[in-house]
Amino acid sequence: MRSVLATRYVTPLREGGSMPAVIEADDEGMYVLKFRGAGQGPKALVAEWIAGELARALGLPVPELVAVELHDVLALAEPDSEIQDLMRASLGVNLGLDYLPGSISFDPAVDRPDAALASAIVWFDAFVMNVDRTARNTNLLVWHRQLTLIDHGAALYLHHDWETAAERATSRFPAIKDHVLLPVATQLADVDERLSGLVTRALLESLVEALPADWLQDPFFDSADANRAGYVDLLLRRLAGRAGFVGEAIDAHARAV
Repeated sequence: MRSVLATRYVTPLREGGSMPAVIEADDEGMYVLKFRGAGQGPKALVAEWIAGELARALGLPVPELVAVELHDVLALAEPDSEIQDLMRASLGVNLGLDYLPGSISFDPAVDRPDAALASAIVWFDAFVMNVDRTARNTNLLVWHRQLTLIDHGAALYLHHDWETAAERATSRFPAIKDHVLLPVATQLADVDERLSGLVTRALLESLVEALPADWLQDPFFDSADANRAGYVDLLLRRLAGRAGFVGEAIDAHARAV
């Protein structure tokens, strides 16, 4: 995970429940900063990283993700007390997404991606259990005419209850019926065959290895490494039982068209 230092707080993005912000960093880049001290806590950042980088490994378009170091001096310069409190609760390593200037929100009434891309995104979201790609909140941007996936903090929601995660890992994921791209996803069986072969233990282990240890403090595990192994096991179980969520998506598509 490439690291940058936050040097300037530009503006809050108040439409997000966790109040992310646009910041400038010491590499002169602009990023959408996701705070680990926000209400969803560091698990949202873990989901952002694992899902975002897994999507990239599958060939899906995702903004660059970076670790953002946040120091106290930036909080001291912020006049808004609510934002200052959030920044102080987030000192240390946070997560940033490359800011895409000029991007616009995906509009299903106007934009229509090709069936292969739509099917791949639906498959991916069913795999990582992302409940947050609906017509109401698409979490898709169009940038330079390219559909781009953002905001995966709601994925991997089983990690909020590790005691039952293993037995629920093969869920059919009925929430896929609300996916904004489901009506266009006509190639789900084909993309399942292609994408499932790209998800390997080695890939998953490389993704979780990059996670900062202080994002991994779930009391269910006795160490950060054990927590990392938990994510690998969860996703491998999900992959092994993918017939369930793929079948659910195919059935939901048939009902949607």
